[in-house]
Amino acid sequence: MKPKLLIVELWGLGDLVIATPFLRAAAEKFDVTLLAKPFARDLQPRLWPDVRVETFVAPWTAFKNKYHLWHWPFLEMIRLRNKLAAEHFDFGLSARWDPRDHLLLKLVGAKQRIGFPRVRSRIFLTHPVARPEPQAHRYESWRVIANALDLELPSREKISIPAAKSSETILIHSGAGQSVRVWPLEKYKNLAAHLRGKSFQVQIVCDPDQRGWWLQGGEKNVATPSTVAELISLVDHATAFIGNDSGPGHLAAFCGVPTFTIFGPQLPEWFAPLHPGSEWIEGKVCPYMPCSDYCRFPKPFCLWNIGEEEVFSRVEKFLAVQT
Repeated sequence: MKPKLLIVELWGLGDLVIATPFLRAAAEKFDVTLLAKPFARDLQPRLWPDVRVETFVAPWTAFKNKYHLWHWPFLEMIRLRNKLAAEHFDFGLSARWDPRDHLLLKLVGAKQRIGFPRVRSRIFLTHPVARPEPQAHRYESWRVIANALDLELPSREKISIPAAKSSETILIHSGAGQSVRVWPLEKYKNLAAHLRGKSFQVQIVCDPDQRGWWLQGGEKNVATPSTVAELISLVDHATAFIGNDSGPGHLAAFCGVPTFTIFGPQLPEWFAPLHPGSEWIEGKVCPYMPCSDYCRFPKPFCLWNIGEEEVFSRVEKFLAVQT
């Protein structure tokens, strides 16, 4: 019998994809349960089939009004706590510097609780560990946690990534979880036209709230995936991915598709996709960067001031290597 391990990762699609090497390694030694948002069920068959998924949309992960407690689903939370406590986990962990995760691990009764303590959350942990260096990539947090469990994770450069399927399609994804991470749609439209003018086959993919804009702009074949499974199907038909700093780019990277990311308020050294062929362009200098998407200006100038010609040139060099 493998010891039981509860892993808490309640945030975005990209965060969960970055955890993939850890989840795979942990599943070899532990009976793993992952507590994550519902889209984890779409990722599980493709990325970590030996991991059991429990879903929960934690109210504190909302971008706004996260502490309006009168809207919290307390009955659902109690039921979830009881269900997880009944599993009698031998280990529980979070790779986030987040006291809410640590309290959750304590409440479900995990015998050994591993995490990065913050604001006295050490009292909820049996095995507090030191965080990586402040400028380290998000993946390095999982490597530190892995070491606490005597698991070995490869360096970023040595992560095993599948080969992309044969295709000639360049996938441009114009969406993102937050509007401050979206390079202007008009610029994406011009990028698509520029690439088509050089005989590249381009597929536009967008978020639901962008679909009308693309259709009105004359784009006839616009894909708007409603699930992560649909997004994976689109990625599987691409030879390269171009988009914002967002979850779909991280997913494409782990599906074997090299990515070009247009960064804005976040830092590439923290969140660059983990494909060895991935490239990016950084956001323009801002005194508040990184701002955790809470932009202090009417527009995210760090992103909007990235010029089209600058992107065109970098993308052409990227595609020359990948296609």
